[in-house]
Amino acid sequence: MKPPAQRDRTGRRGSRQRLILMMPLAGSAASAVVADASSTLSASTSVAPPKVLLVVAHPDDEYYVAATVYRLTMELDCTVDQVVITNGEAGFQYARLAEKFYGVALTNERDGRAHLPAIRKEETRRAGRILGIRNHYFLEEPDNRFTLDAEEALSRVWDRARVVEFLTTRLEAEWYDFVFVLLPREDTHGHHKAAAVLALESVSRLSSPRRPVVLGAEPARSAEPVAEFAGLRSFPTTRTASSAPAFSFDRTRSSGQEGALRYDIVVNWMIAEHKSQGLFQSDYGRHDLERFWMFDQHLDNSSERVHALWTALLPADPRAAASRELKRAASR
Repeated sequence: MKPPAQRDRTGRRGSRQRLILMMPLAGSAASAVVADASSTLSASTSVAPPKVLLVVAHPDDEYYVAATVYRLTMELDCTVDQVVITNGEAGFQYARLAEKFYGVALTNERDGRAHLPAIRKEETRRAGRILGIRNHYFLEEPDNRFTLDAEEALSRVWDRARVVEFLTTRLEAEWYDFVFVLLPREDTHGHHKAAAVLALESVSRLSSPRRPVVLGAEPARSAEPVAEFAGLRSFPTTRTASSAPAFSFDRTRSSGQEGALRYDIVVNWMIAEHKSQGLFQSDYGRHDLERFWMFDQHLDNSSERVHALWTALLPADPRAAASRELKRAASR
């Protein structure tokens, strides 16, 4: 059973940011890159637009990468599939507001565990339609309780071999270019850490040319310092290529309508679909960034592939484009 507190979605240790991939392109160079973003990303990965597999422990964990996924699927013609390892049946303690909406009791443990699996699957599908996710795979491993101990899920609660076999089969069948997981910090839910470990383990089973780049994500506030992450001491596979994030996606960037619309609007739509998670609704506007770390997989071209991904993700800013056009017109 999870405790009342909602899962912490941020880190809090300060550090310097790595500048190589975080540096925004300026002026006309940025416009040129953004205009050809989809083709640039495709050329760096495969002939077709790249495919991404999102591996998470619970329904609603797609929040960590919601704006990025929307940009990939809806604007860059990429494919994103999602694997959800549990049904999130332990998330019953803040479901009272949803009881009237769904017409069933949810806030006591017995009723919550009975009704939430079906409810949370449908919430995930609805959120996925907003984000453009193609397929959802629900593995239905137990969501027993909140814990910081990843080993509990890996050794005693989940069928580890079954999860790895499923992930490996999907990876071999689809030839994904990237795998997104939640950044497995020491102070995050043990299930988040376990999901990341199993995704990395599954990827490592593939031959090197077929391995996707694995990225760990977390939402953040730009006003707060970047919290470094180098990996979990107890799980060497989680070591990152750098303790600083490889890149960030700004949820507050404009997306059309002369700068009036922003990607965080879509994030809020996604949050609203998870009505059974009452406290989660307070995350509206809480984070303005999605930060990504690259795991150290010893792939020859991983840095180039990640840089191409980041470059493609840079959204066009209609206000900046309009300003440049006005300046050009004034100089003629």
